[in-house]
Amino acid sequence: MNIIVPMAGIGSRLRPHTLTIPKPLTLLAGKPIVQRLVEDIVKVLNQNIEEIAFVIGPTFPADTEKKLLDIAKGLGAKGIVTVQNEALGTAHAIQCAKQSLNGPCVVAFADTLFKADFTLDAEADGAIWVKQVENPSAYGVIKLKDGVITDFVEKPENFISDLAIIGIYYFKKGEILRDEIQYLLDNNIKEKGEYQLTNALENMKQKGLKFVPGQVDEWMDCGNKEITVETNGRVLQFAYQEGQNLVSESVILKNSEIIQPCYIGENVKLINAKVGPNVSLGTNCVVENSTISNSLIQTNTTIKNAELELAMIGNNAVYDGNFTSISIGDYSELV
Repeated sequence: MNIIVPMAGIGSRLRPHTLTIPKPLTLLAGKPIVQRLVEDIVKVLNQNIEEIAFVIGPTFPADTEKKLLDIAKGLGAKGIVTVQNEALGTAHAIQCAKQSLNGPCVVAFADTLFKADFTLDAEADGAIWVKQVENPSAYGVIKLKDGVITDFVEKPENFISDLAIIGIYYFKKGEILRDEIQYLLDNNIKEKGEYQLTNALENMKQKGLKFVPGQVDEWMDCGNKEITVETNGRVLQFAYQEGQNLVSESVILKNSEIIQPCYIGENVKLINAKVGPNVSLGTNCVVENSTISNSLIQTNTTIKNAELELAMIGNNAVYDGNFTSISIGDYSELV
Protein backbone atom coordinates (compact mmCIF):
# COMPACT_ATOMS: atom_id res chain seq x y z
CA MET A 1 0.00 0.00 0.00
CA ASN A 2 1.25 3.49 -0.91
CA ILE A 3 0.09 6.83 0.48
CA ILE A 4 0.19 10.04 -1.59
CA VAL A 5 -0.06 13.32 0.32
CA PRO A 6 -0.54 16.48 -1.81
CA MET A 7 0.42 19.41 0.44
CA ALA A 8 1.71 22.12 -1.90
CA GLY A 9 -0.82 24.81 -0.97
CA ILE A 10 0.48 28.04 0.57
CA GLY A 11 -2.00 27.99 3.46
CA SER A 12 -3.09 31.59 2.99
CA ARG A 13 -6.02 31.27 5.43
CA LEU A 14 -3.58 30.47 8.25
CA ARG A 15 -1.27 33.43 7.73
CA PRO A 16 0.90 34.79 9.29
CA HIS A 17 1.84 31.36 10.66
CA THR A 18 2.31 29.84 7.20
CA LEU A 19 4.68 32.57 6.02
CA THR A 20 7.57 30.62 7.56
CA ILE A 21 6.17 27.13 8.27
CA PRO A 22 4.10 25.15 5.71
CA LYS A 23 0.65 24.52 7.18
CA PRO A 24 1.00 20.70 7.14
CA LEU A 25 4.15 21.04 9.28
CA THR A 26 2.46 23.22 11.89
CA LEU A 27 2.65 21.44 15.23
CA LEU A 28 -0.65 20.24 16.68
CA ALA A 29 -0.31 18.76 20.19
CA GLY A 30 3.39 18.32 19.55
CA LYS A 31 3.25 16.69 16.11
CA PRO A 32 3.06 18.14 12.57
CA ILE A 33 -0.46 18.04 11.10
CA VAL A 34 0.72 15.86 8.20
CA GLN A 35 2.31 13.35 10.59
CA ARG A 36 -0.95 12.99 12.51
CA LEU A 37 -2.81 12.53 9.22
CA VAL A 38 -0.65 9.69 7.91
CA GLU A 39 -0.55 8.02 11.33
CA ASP A 40 -4.36 8.00 11.44
CA ILE A 41 -4.52 6.57 7.91
CA VAL A 42 -2.07 3.80 8.76
CA LYS A 43 -4.10 2.98 11.87
CA VAL A 44 -7.35 2.71 9.90
CA LEU A 45 -5.85 0.69 7.03
CA ASN A 46 -3.99 -1.73 9.29
CA GLN A 47 -1.80 -2.72 6.33
CA ASN A 48 1.89 -2.57 5.50
CA ILE A 49 2.78 0.82 3.98
CA GLU A 50 5.57 0.65 1.38
CA GLU A 51 5.80 4.29 0.22
CA ILE A 52 4.59 7.68 1.39
CA ALA A 53 4.90 10.32 -1.35
CA PHE A 54 4.61 13.97 -0.33
CA VAL A 55 3.91 16.70 -2.91
CA ILE A 56 5.20 20.07 -1.71
CA GLY A 57 5.30 23.61 -3.07
CA PRO A 58 8.33 25.28 -4.71
CA THR A 59 8.77 27.84 -1.91
CA PHE A 60 8.76 25.41 1.02
CA PRO A 61 11.73 25.73 3.44
CA ALA A 62 14.89 23.77 2.64
CA ASP A 63 14.49 21.40 5.60
CA THR A 64 10.96 20.33 4.58
CA GLU A 65 12.13 17.26 2.66
CA LYS A 66 14.13 15.89 5.59
CA LYS A 67 11.21 16.35 7.99
CA LEU A 68 8.86 14.50 5.65
CA LEU A 69 11.29 11.67 4.98
CA ASP A 70 11.69 11.24 8.75
CA ILE A 71 7.90 10.99 9.13
CA ALA A 72 7.76 8.23 6.52
CA LYS A 73 10.71 6.42 8.09
CA GLY A 74 9.00 6.52 11.47
CA LEU A 75 6.10 4.58 9.95
CA GLY A 76 8.40 2.01 8.36
CA ALA A 77 7.85 3.34 4.83
CA LYS A 78 10.01 4.74 2.05
CA GLY A 79 9.57 8.49 1.76
CA ILE A 80 9.41 10.34 -1.57
CA VAL A 81 9.17 14.12 -1.95
CA THR A 82 8.19 15.83 -5.22
CA VAL A 83 7.41 19.45 -6.07
CA GLN A 84 4.26 20.88 -7.66
CA ASN A 85 5.65 24.00 -9.33
CA GLU A 86 2.25 25.37 -10.38
CA ALA A 87 -1.07 25.30 -8.52
CA LEU A 88 -3.13 23.63 -11.25
CA GLY A 89 -5.67 21.72 -9.18
CA THR A 90 -6.11 18.57 -7.15
CA ALA A 91 -5.63 16.12 -10.03
CA HIS A 92 -2.44 17.84 -11.14
CA ALA A 93 -1.07 17.73 -7.59
CA ILE A 94 -1.65 13.98 -7.36
CA GLN A 95 -0.03 13.39 -10.74
CA CYS A 96 3.16 15.00 -9.43
CA ALA A 97 3.58 11.75 -7.46
CA LYS A 98 2.57 9.47 -10.34
CA GLN A 99 5.50 7.13 -9.67
CA SER A 100 3.69 6.07 -6.48
CA LEU A 101 0.32 5.51 -8.17
CA ASN A 102 0.79 1.78 -8.49
CA GLY A 103 -1.29 -0.94 -6.90
CA PRO A 104 -3.41 -0.16 -3.82
CA CYS A 105 -2.93 3.39 -2.59
CA VAL A 106 -4.48 6.14 -0.51
CA VAL A 107 -4.53 9.80 -1.54
CA ALA A 108 -4.88 12.20 1.39
CA PHE A 109 -4.80 16.00 1.23
CA ALA A 110 -2.87 17.37 4.19
CA ASP A 111 -5.21 20.01 5.61
CA THR A 112 -7.60 17.76 7.47
CA LEU A 113 -7.59 15.25 10.31
CA PHE A 114 -10.14 12.56 11.01
CA LYS A 115 -11.26 9.78 13.32
CA ALA A 116 -12.78 6.67 11.78
CA ASP A 117 -13.24 2.97 12.40
CA PHE A 118 -14.22 0.94 9.35
CA THR A 119 -12.98 -1.84 7.07
CA LEU A 120 -12.31 -1.24 3.38
CA ASP A 121 -14.59 -3.16 1.02
CA ALA A 122 -12.29 -5.68 -0.71
CA GLU A 123 -14.73 -5.94 -3.64
CA ALA A 124 -14.76 -2.19 -4.33
CA ASP A 125 -12.39 -0.45 -6.73
CA GLY A 126 -12.07 2.45 -4.35
CA ALA A 127 -13.41 4.26 -1.31
CA ILE A 128 -14.03 7.95 -0.71
CA TRP A 129 -14.00 9.24 2.87
CA VAL A 130 -17.05 11.47 3.44
CA LYS A 131 -18.78 13.38 6.24
CA GLN A 132 -22.27 14.84 6.45
CA VAL A 133 -22.06 18.66 6.47
CA GLU A 134 -24.41 21.62 6.78
CA ASN A 135 -23.00 23.63 3.86
CA PRO A 136 -22.24 21.18 1.01
CA SER A 137 -21.82 23.96 -1.58
CA ALA A 138 -18.33 24.58 -0.17
CA TYR A 139 -17.15 21.03 -0.88
CA GLY A 140 -17.03 18.27 -3.43
CA VAL A 141 -19.92 15.92 -2.65
CA ILE A 142 -21.11 12.43 -3.58
CA LYS A 143 -24.49 10.84 -4.29
CA LEU A 144 -25.26 7.29 -3.18
CA LYS A 145 -27.51 4.47 -4.30
CA ASP A 146 -27.57 1.11 -2.52
CA GLY A 147 -24.31 1.94 -0.77
CA VAL A 148 -22.43 2.71 -4.00
CA ILE A 149 -21.34 6.18 -5.16
CA THR A 150 -23.26 7.26 -8.26
CA ASP A 151 -22.06 10.86 -8.73
CA PHE A 152 -19.16 13.16 -7.87
CA VAL A 153 -19.96 16.89 -7.94
CA GLU A 154 -17.44 19.67 -7.22
CA LYS A 155 -18.91 22.50 -5.05
CA PRO A 156 -22.52 22.26 -6.29
CA GLU A 157 -24.42 25.54 -6.55
CA ASN A 158 -27.71 23.70 -5.98
CA PHE A 159 -28.28 20.98 -3.37
CA ILE A 160 -27.09 17.60 -4.60
CA SER A 161 -26.05 15.86 -1.39
CA ASP A 162 -24.78 16.71 2.08
CA LEU A 163 -22.08 14.02 2.03
CA ALA A 164 -18.87 16.03 1.60
CA ILE A 165 -15.62 14.53 0.34
CA ILE A 166 -13.10 15.24 3.09
CA GLY A 167 -10.02 14.75 0.90
CA ILE A 168 -9.02 11.13 1.58
CA TYR A 169 -9.39 8.42 -1.09
CA TYR A 170 -8.53 4.73 -1.50
CA PHE A 171 -7.84 3.13 -4.89
CA LYS A 172 -7.34 -0.59 -5.44
CA LYS A 173 -5.30 0.13 -8.58
CA GLY A 174 -3.52 3.46 -8.49
CA GLU A 175 -2.36 3.11 -12.08
CA ILE A 176 -5.95 3.47 -13.29
CA LEU A 177 -6.23 6.83 -11.49
CA ARG A 178 -2.84 7.84 -12.93
CA ASP A 179 -4.00 7.14 -16.47
CA GLU A 180 -7.29 9.01 -16.02
CA ILE A 181 -5.53 12.08 -14.64
CA GLN A 182 -3.04 11.96 -17.51
CA TYR A 183 -6.00 11.97 -19.91
CA LEU A 184 -7.28 15.18 -18.27
CA LEU A 185 -3.86 16.81 -18.57
CA ASP A 186 -3.26 15.69 -22.16
CA ASN A 187 -6.65 16.99 -23.28
CA ASN A 188 -6.58 20.13 -21.12
CA ILE A 189 -9.86 19.17 -19.43
CA LYS A 190 -10.38 21.65 -16.61
CA GLU A 191 -13.22 22.69 -14.36
CA LYS A 192 -13.22 26.14 -12.78
CA GLY A 193 -9.76 26.68 -14.27
CA GLU A 194 -8.10 23.62 -12.69
CA TYR A 195 -7.62 19.90 -13.21
CA GLN A 196 -10.10 18.37 -10.77
CA LEU A 197 -9.82 14.95 -9.17
CA THR A 198 -13.61 14.63 -9.24
CA ASN A 199 -13.50 14.62 -13.07
CA ALA A 200 -11.07 11.70 -13.05
CA LEU A 201 -13.27 9.87 -10.54
CA GLU A 202 -16.33 10.44 -12.71
CA ASN A 203 -14.53 9.02 -15.75
CA MET A 204 -13.50 5.97 -13.75
CA LYS A 205 -17.09 5.45 -12.59
CA GLN A 206 -18.37 5.74 -16.16
CA LYS A 207 -16.02 2.90 -17.10
CA GLY A 208 -17.63 0.64 -14.53
CA LEU A 209 -15.40 1.06 -11.48
CA LYS A 210 -17.23 0.75 -8.17
CA PHE A 211 -16.62 3.29 -5.40
CA VAL A 212 -18.05 3.08 -1.89
CA PRO A 213 -18.11 5.68 0.91
CA GLY A 214 -15.89 5.51 3.95
CA GLN A 215 -17.76 7.36 6.67
CA VAL A 216 -15.71 9.17 9.32
CA ASP A 217 -16.78 9.78 12.90
CA GLU A 218 -14.90 13.05 13.25
CA TRP A 219 -13.60 15.48 10.66
CA MET A 220 -11.25 18.19 11.91
CA ASP A 221 -10.16 20.99 9.62
CA CYS A 222 -6.96 23.03 9.90
CA GLY A 223 -7.97 25.93 7.65
CA ASN A 224 -7.83 29.19 9.57
CA LYS A 225 -6.62 30.15 13.04
CA GLU A 226 -9.93 29.61 14.85
CA ILE A 227 -10.57 26.18 13.33
CA THR A 228 -6.96 25.07 13.87
CA VAL A 229 -7.11 26.03 17.55
CA GLU A 230 -10.38 24.12 17.85
CA THR A 231 -8.86 21.08 16.15
CA ASN A 232 -5.90 21.21 18.53
CA GLY A 233 -8.37 20.97 21.41
CA ARG A 234 -10.15 17.99 19.85
CA VAL A 235 -6.84 16.16 19.31
CA LEU A 236 -5.91 16.75 22.95
CA GLN A 237 -9.29 15.51 24.12
CA PHE A 238 -9.00 12.29 22.10
CA ALA A 239 -5.49 11.66 23.45
CA TYR A 240 -6.61 12.26 27.04
CA GLN A 241 -9.58 9.93 26.64
CA GLU A 242 -7.20 7.25 25.37
CA GLY A 243 -5.06 7.64 28.48
CA GLN A 244 -2.10 9.32 26.77
CA ASN A 245 0.10 11.58 28.89
CA LEU A 246 1.24 14.50 26.75
CA VAL A 247 2.97 16.44 29.51
CA SER A 248 6.74 16.08 29.41
CA GLU A 249 8.57 15.01 32.57
CA SER A 250 11.05 17.85 32.02
CA VAL A 251 8.42 20.58 32.57
CA ILE A 252 9.43 22.98 35.35
CA LEU A 253 6.48 24.02 37.53
CA LYS A 254 6.74 26.94 39.96
CA ASN A 255 3.49 27.84 41.68
CA SER A 256 1.64 26.74 38.56
CA GLU A 257 -1.27 24.51 37.54
CA ILE A 258 -1.92 22.36 34.46
CA ILE A 259 -5.56 21.58 33.68
CA GLN A 260 -5.89 18.59 31.36
CA PRO A 261 -6.08 17.91 28.52
CA CYS A 262 -2.83 19.60 27.50
CA TYR A 263 0.32 19.00 25.54
CA ILE A 264 3.38 20.46 27.29
CA GLY A 265 6.66 19.93 25.46
CA GLU A 266 10.14 19.35 26.79
CA ASN A 267 11.95 22.03 28.82
CA VAL A 268 8.85 24.20 29.25
CA LYS A 269 8.87 26.53 32.26
CA LEU A 270 5.62 27.50 33.97
CA ILE A 271 6.01 30.22 36.60
CA ASN A 272 2.92 31.53 38.40
CA ALA A 273 0.88 30.20 35.54
CA LYS A 274 -2.40 28.39 34.94
CA VAL A 275 -2.44 26.41 31.69
CA GLY A 276 -5.39 24.48 30.22
CA PRO A 277 -7.63 22.98 29.29
CA ASN A 278 -7.02 22.33 25.57
CA VAL A 279 -3.61 24.00 25.40
CA SER A 280 -0.50 22.94 23.45
CA LEU A 281 2.83 24.45 24.50
CA GLY A 282 5.79 23.53 22.32
CA THR A 283 9.31 22.76 23.50
CA ASN A 284 11.35 25.41 25.31
CA CYS A 285 8.40 27.73 25.94
CA VAL A 286 8.25 29.96 29.02
CA VAL A 287 4.94 31.05 30.53
CA GLU A 288 5.04 33.46 33.45
CA ASN A 289 2.29 35.27 35.38
CA SER A 290 -0.25 34.12 32.83
CA THR A 291 -3.44 32.15 32.28
CA ILE A 292 -3.85 30.25 29.01
CA SER A 293 -6.77 28.12 27.83
CA ASN A 294 -7.94 26.70 24.48
CA SER A 295 -4.79 27.83 22.69
CA LEU A 296 -2.01 26.58 20.41
CA ILE A 297 1.54 27.79 21.06
CA GLN A 298 4.48 26.57 18.95
CA THR A 299 8.12 26.33 20.15
CA ASN A 300 10.68 28.61 21.86
CA THR A 301 8.07 31.23 22.73
CA THR A 302 7.86 33.41 25.85
CA ILE A 303 4.54 34.59 27.25
CA LYS A 304 4.30 36.93 30.23
CA ASN A 305 1.52 38.81 32.02
CA ALA A 306 -1.12 37.44 29.71
CA GLU A 307 -4.62 36.06 29.84
CA LEU A 308 -5.08 34.13 26.63
CA GLU A 309 -7.99 32.17 25.20
CA LEU A 310 -8.43 30.98 21.61
CA ALA A 311 -4.89 32.16 20.87
CA MET A 312 -2.42 30.84 18.29
CA ILE A 313 1.20 31.92 18.62
CA GLY A 314 4.08 30.82 16.40
CA ASN A 315 7.71 29.89 17.03
CA ASN A 316 10.34 32.13 18.66
CA ALA A 317 7.75 34.77 19.60
CA VAL A 318 7.61 37.05 22.66
CA TYR A 319 4.26 38.19 23.99
CA ASP A 320 3.67 40.42 27.00
CA GLY A 321 0.27 42.02 27.30
CA ASN A 322 -3.39 41.75 28.06
CA PHE A 323 -4.88 40.75 24.68
CA THR A 324 -7.23 37.75 24.92
CA SER A 325 -7.66 36.48 21.33
CA ILE A 326 -4.57 36.81 19.15
CA SER A 327 -2.77 35.34 16.15
CA ILE A 328 0.97 36.00 16.08
CA GLY A 329 3.40 34.69 13.49
CA ASP A 330 6.96 33.48 13.93
CA TYR A 331 9.59 35.86 15.29
CA SER A 332 6.99 38.45 16.29
CA GLU A 333 7.04 40.48 19.49
CA LEU A 334 4.31 42.24 21.46
CA VAL A 335 5.88 43.70 24.60
